[in-house]
Amino acid sequence: MLARASAFAGAAARSAARRPHAAALATGIRSLAAAAAPVAPTPAETYKKFLTKLEGAEKAAKLGGGKARMDKQHKRGKLTARERVELFVDEGTFREYDMLKSHRCQDFGMDEVAMPGDGVITGHGYVNGRLVYVFSQDFTVAGGSLSETHAEKICKIMDRAVEVGAPVIGLNDSGGARIQEGVDSLAGYAEVFQRNVDASGVVPQLTLIMGPCAGGAVYSPAMTDFTFMVRDTSYMFVTGPDVVKTVTQETVTQEVLGGAKTHTSKSGVSHLAFDNDVEALRGMREFVSFLPSSNRVPAPHVDPNDSATRSCDMLEGLVPTDPNVPYDMKVVVREVLDERNFFEIMPDYAKNIIVGFGRMDGRTVGVVGNQPMELAGCLDIDSSVKAARFVRFCDAFNIPLLTFVDVPGFLPGTGQEHGGIIRHGAKLLYAYAEASVPKLTVITRKAYGGAYDVMSSKHLRGDGNYAWPSAQIAVMGAKGAVEIIFRGKDLEKRELEYTEKFANPLRAAERGFVDAVISPAATRRVLCEDLAILSTKKRDAPKKKHGNIPL
Repeated sequence: MLARASAFAGAAARSAARRPHAAALATGIRSLAAAAAPVAPTPAETYKKFLTKLEGAEKAAKLGGGKARMDKQHKRGKLTARERVELFVDEGTFREYDMLKSHRCQDFGMDEVAMPGDGVITGHGYVNGRLVYVFSQDFTVAGGSLSETHAEKICKIMDRAVEVGAPVIGLNDSGGARIQEGVDSLAGYAEVFQRNVDASGVVPQLTLIMGPCAGGAVYSPAMTDFTFMVRDTSYMFVTGPDVVKTVTQETVTQEVLGGAKTHTSKSGVSHLAFDNDVEALRGMREFVSFLPSSNRVPAPHVDPNDSATRSCDMLEGLVPTDPNVPYDMKVVVREVLDERNFFEIMPDYAKNIIVGFGRMDGRTVGVVGNQPMELAGCLDIDSSVKAARFVRFCDAFNIPLLTFVDVPGFLPGTGQEHGGIIRHGAKLLYAYAEASVPKLTVITRKAYGGAYDVMSSKHLRGDGNYAWPSAQIAVMGAKGAVEIIFRGKDLEKRELEYTEKFANPLRAAERGFVDAVISPAATRRVLCEDLAILSTKKRDAPKKKHGNIPL
């Protein structure tokens, strides 16, 4: 075999020697063939080409709907979705998820429409050094409409937030469901709704409406804990002005139907309104600073520039001697809180009750107070619901409750009775009775009838219940009481007797229904001491799936 191979090689060599031009021709042909064949790129060249392509895709995603639409957004007085996120989180801390994720719709020509990011920016960042998850809908991309993949992006950060224990903040600016996707977009909404419910009471869920929010889109914000709006540029409604006109023949503008003023003063859907996007984002940053990241951790402690033993001298004599003369309960609230800083919630809705957040010796507290300057501080339907939801939020996230009481009772009238004041008033009663967080109550003046019981009384397991010397704890005011008891006999004399016996806190103190009668000036010191003691409070409720609040 080896001999045959050698012979063949020798013959080939002799042939080439006899025909040198043939060898040269073969060599030339091989050179031409090599030059014509494609040269495989090196790994470095492939990587560089990919990076260029990726850079182009990310650039397109960051442009959203394009410069023209961004300019249009700015002309409306609105920031773009990406500008909002960058302004909201601490500088340089935002990490975006799914920037290049796009829709899957093939109908109505959508297969030819590229939407990098699919109209929503999602990711995590830090606010005042604390982790938050954020989504920001991009109105420049298909009107910020929600598609199947748009919803998937939102659900992804909501799931992650619950897993790690961090707030979810939604910056809403959307025309609603993407019509081209039909039921897929509706399914996307339902997936978000389910996560709103799952996250409720686990992590704070906050919404900032910064543009349109209509149809089914409104129900996710409604299930979050707090909803803020921007005046003149944001609105919420289930059905828009055109549908209202068709069905009811009413002619109404978007602003009147569902603008910020409507929802902060009439419907109670929104908790606060701001003048523009920048103020709204700054307000949200401040608001987040009061809240815990989840129900597993306490609210952040802020070293106060205010002494826990500071005397509140200006509260002495604040309450008028005439029980019919009003005073501002907000003065009491601010005077007691650290640095007199009170973040009020829903200030323009149900003004006869005050709710909001502050700090006591650096600890976040939730504040509820009757407001004598509105309806004499009576409880009615709106104020009961407003306060009940606030109390339940504080209880869910382990935020102690301070309650300042000056309540002559529930508001009378057929409007209230027919509107269900019994059921709605019971919501506040239920919320206070259910709450297991530290509950401290100060009765500044009137505490009459069933309203006395409802406003975090000792009987609802209040931890510290105090009264000022001006407190009046009774079934009703002296005049009404003696008219019923004595039926018109010696009313003036009897009224004086009733006042001396009941229109003061002594009888309640004797029964142990208030723990002490304190001077107004000592209020801050006493409350700060109690909050420090109660910081380790634990109370186990009877085992059950959940209660049935009278909704």
